[in-house]
Amino acid sequence: MNNTEYIPIAALNQYAYCPHRCWRMFCAEEFIDNQYTIEGTSLHERVHTLGEGNREETWQVRAIYLKSDKYQLIGKSDLIELENGEWYPVEYKRGRKGEWDNDELQVCAQALCYSLLKSQRSYSNLDLNGRLNQLATAIANLDQATSINSIRGLEGAGSAAYFGCFNQLIRVDNFQFHTRNRRPPTDPVNSLLSLGYALLRHDVQSAINIVGFDPYLGYLHTERYGRPSLALDLMEEFRPVIVDAIVLAAINRRILSPTDFITEPVSNAVSLTKEGLHKFLRLYQEKKQTKFKHPVMQKQYTYQESFELQARLLAKYLMGEIEKYPPLVMK
Repeated sequence: MNNTEYIPIAALNQYAYCPHRCWRMFCAEEFIDNQYTIEGTSLHERVHTLGEGNREETWQVRAIYLKSDKYQLIGKSDLIELENGEWYPVEYKRGRKGEWDNDELQVCAQALCYSLLKSQRSYSNLDLNGRLNQLATAIANLDQATSINSIRGLEGAGSAAYFGCFNQLIRVDNFQFHTRNRRPPTDPVNSLLSLGYALLRHDVQSAINIVGFDPYLGYLHTERYGRPSLALDLMEEFRPVIVDAIVLAAINRRILSPTDFITEPVSNAVSLTKEGLHKFLRLYQEKKQTKFKHPVMQKQYTYQESFELQARLLAKYLMGEIEKYPPLVMK
């Protein structure tokens, strides 16, 4: 497991119970159900369903998804209960609260994640509905587009809506994003975005070359001398899940600060210092090696591997082997 992957909270439970069992379940993926795990799955069917209820006058909420960037943990709390005005994760085994050390460790990890979620509630009132509606309208109109220029216009509208709410995702006071600018970028956020997109374009173009495409013949970006249009087309689906995610994480987790940037006095171009560049490149390399379950292939791949995978899916579509190209859409 590389250090950029989130650790499943359930893995902590299994490791405390038996490290070898944890390895088989979460690393080797060799775990086989037995009588007790099947019975447990049946007993958990209800708590695995979102909902509310009460148990002996105790109010409960079921199936709460948890994630912590700070602790690199991810998982789900089967149940949280209201006690003395506060919500607490609990773990039931065979109808009663668990009293084993490994279950207590799991509940503690859930509580850590849940406490962080509560501390971030000040960001839960983000006003994204207007921009989301604009994106939905642009997507809905794609089916009625009759020319490539119409599609480009809708893509531009969607991009404007997306970046129109980008600043709301920045959770620190010393960074601001107003509008996308480049050549040169004139603020730290745009500087990071431009650098990240340049790195991503290089990696996607390398994957395209491996598959055998001409990277200069695209379908959305206009053809221009020296412009790798196909690489720019294919990298679109990776921008938010890789580059934008890295930029927001670097800022919100305070990995980068304003002191990591310098401004060129004549052009006002903003760039990273040598130390800041090393930090960002490390984040980018770690992100590329992060594994995820590919929504089409239903297997674990790194983002680095998915560059070539998406290029090969595009080739299959162009060769008529599949009915349509499946872009990488993360839920």
